[in-house]
Amino acid sequence: MKDYFFLALKNIKRRKLRSWLTIIGILIGIAAIVALISISQGMEDTINEQFEKMGTNKIIIMPGGEIEGIPGMMSGMMAEYLTEDDVETIEKAKGVEIVSPIIAKVSKVEYSKEKAYTFIYAWSMDKRKEIWEDMMEIAQGRDLEEKDKHCVVVGDDINDLFDKEVKIGSKLEIENESFRVVGILKPTGGRDNDLAVYMELKIAQELFDTNEFMTIYVQIKDGFEPTQVGENIKKELRKAKDEKEGEESFSIQTSEQMLEAFGIVLNVIRVVLIGIASISLFVGGVGTMNTMYTSVLERTKEIGTMKAVGAKNSDILLIFLFESGLYGLIGGAVGIVLGLGISKGAELLASPYLGAGIFKVSMAWWLILGALLFSFVVGTISGVLPAMQAARLKPAEALRHE
Repeated sequence: MKDYFFLALKNIKRRKLRSWLTIIGILIGIAAIVALISISQGMEDTINEQFEKMGTNKIIIMPGGEIEGIPGMMSGMMAEYLTEDDVETIEKAKGVEIVSPIIAKVSKVEYSKEKAYTFIYAWSMDKRKEIWEDMMEIAQGRDLEEKDKHCVVVGDDINDLFDKEVKIGSKLEIENESFRVVGILKPTGGRDNDLAVYMELKIAQELFDTNEFMTIYVQIKDGFEPTQVGENIKKELRKAKDEKEGEESFSIQTSEQMLEAFGIVLNVIRVVLIGIASISLFVGGVGTMNTMYTSVLERTKEIGTMKAVGAKNSDILLIFLFESGLYGLIGGAVGIVLGLGISKGAELLASPYLGAGIFKVSMAWWLILGALLFSFVVGTISGVLPAMQAARLKPAEALRHE
């Protein structure tokens, strides 16, 4: 086996240009597959991490019924906002512990004579701290308190909106009213969230003159299943709104359902992208087969000599299989390095938008080992037919070959 390996390696070195052209076909496919899997796995790990922080005991209510499983969509009409009446109804549902409505408005924000538009998020601070303690952490300054009248907390990327740096104590003008920045959040991983301004719910209701909510978050009591509490909320809201089942003007999702939905979307994207990348790998396999057929023709006389001095069909077969397998192995190794480099580049490009450390690509050992074995198998399979052709050559005919 050692002799087979070094003989195959010697033959590859003898034809450097052709060998590298063959290897490139395989490495492009492997690089694409490794990069796509590591990036998509990194995205899945990031989403799972965010949902772990969020917890499994949360339920999200949004305006708009469901169409084919998509929450927050309504057929033939614009979705209505949720209201104070809906909040009171949800609080009555069995298994509900905390109800936290959220106002979300895109508003003009002025700072140091500059104007920008961004999201204003508002919720009751006492409830927010209980529900989102791990999700919304303060990096500088302090968090909002219920007694705060004209104070706000801003996202980590707020300075992307203005030339002058927004600091603790800076004054922002929103809807012609002045607000003092008392805190800056740590990166959340969501671009909109990190650019947003946060304020107390009652202040926002007065500022925007509204009692309509974009979302209502619910934390369930210990010992209750999120799915069952979700059904309890649905029943209470249908009864209060006088709506029939399947015709609701609202949608309810548990964090588990949202995680499952994200997983399905990611898997579909992953399969499609890997399928496209596999085409490149198939082309690389065909290239390897073509190279091996050419090698058989060039070395026919050499094969005849080896057989004449006692080489068996199995020896010739293994020599050519080792050679084609090495093409795959070398292409796979270079492709893995290239693929991991591409995925790491994507991580670095994403960092300014998602925040440092939020998104990390997966460089799991099973991905590297699996890609290496897969490339070796592709190379070996591509060389099976040429190797069989070489093994079947008769010594006398091979020696006479010109």
